[in-house]
Amino acid sequence: MKAICFSLLAFSSLLLTSCQAIGDIFKTGVWVGILLVAVVVFVIIWLISRRRS
Repeated sequence: MKAICFSLLAFSSLLLTSCQAIGDIFKTGVWVGILLVAVVVFVIIWLISRRRS
């Protein structure tokens, strides 16, 4: 019984750590996505302004 409780505790601690890592990856992905969208919008505006000149 003690081994089952210990293995359940170890499994749950590993699971929580992986969830935190996945959360950090998604947060980083959001910032990279925002940065890419900003760059694309800037390039589109730059191309439009260059075409009009």
